[in-house]
Amino acid sequence: MTDVPVAVITGAASGIGAACAWMLRAAGWRTAGLDLNESDTDLSVRLDVTDTGLVRAAVDGAAHRFGQLDLMVTAAGYYEEGIDVAAITRAQWDRMLTVILGGTVNAFKAALPHLLRRGSGGLIAISSELALAGSATDLHYVAAKGAVLGLVKSLALEVAHTGIRVNAVAPGPTDTPLLAQDSLWREPGYLATLPLRRLVTPQEVASTVCYLATEGSMYCGEVLSPNAGAVI
Repeated sequence: MTDVPVAVITGAASGIGAACAWMLRAAGWRTAGLDLNESDTDLSVRLDVTDTGLVRAAVDGAAHRFGQLDLMVTAAGYYEEGIDVAAITRAQWDRMLTVILGGTVNAFKAALPHLLRRGSGGLIAISSELALAGSATDLHYVAAKGAVLGLVKSLALEVAHTGIRVNAVAPGPTDTPLLAQDSLWREPGYLATLPLRRLVTPQEVASTVCYLATEGSMYCGEVLSPNAGAVI
């Protein structure tokens, strides 16, 4: 074991995941990134988070290389907007749930044995403000992110006595490549409805993750939502 904390971040190549990896490294952490693309981390592993075996092998490899594991952050995902519920195909439902919920389950399952051996550490899932408030034209995405919240709350209860903390961050619309330039959430009319009148930045979401991982020792099964006032 070392004195340098170690984090694995899924979806670490861009957006919120990349911001989390950067901020944790700046704070002195070792980081491993799991993504379809190369990530700017101490250990970059290219994989699909829906592949249970590859995720487990990558997490085991990171823990072996760095001597321990202290944190898993699940930021991998994608977004589809502007689809009426009746138009969402079975394939779209299956893929969204497999990536967002299934990918989170795979990452948490791979990390848990390492955290249990230490009797400490954290699991932090990136959900969405839409899982708290709902949305009319991206139901499969909202349902998947809502399922992640259920997973977090239930797992937090299951492992709290072990010293492992499980929490979620549910950002509002965030200025990342996942949010298309013509997205509804970028329109001036929508931004005007937000008390802060702007999108959230990936760095703001990452700072929430870092807070939960370090100072937020009182949080268990909680959902912190940096959302510019979209949900109050």
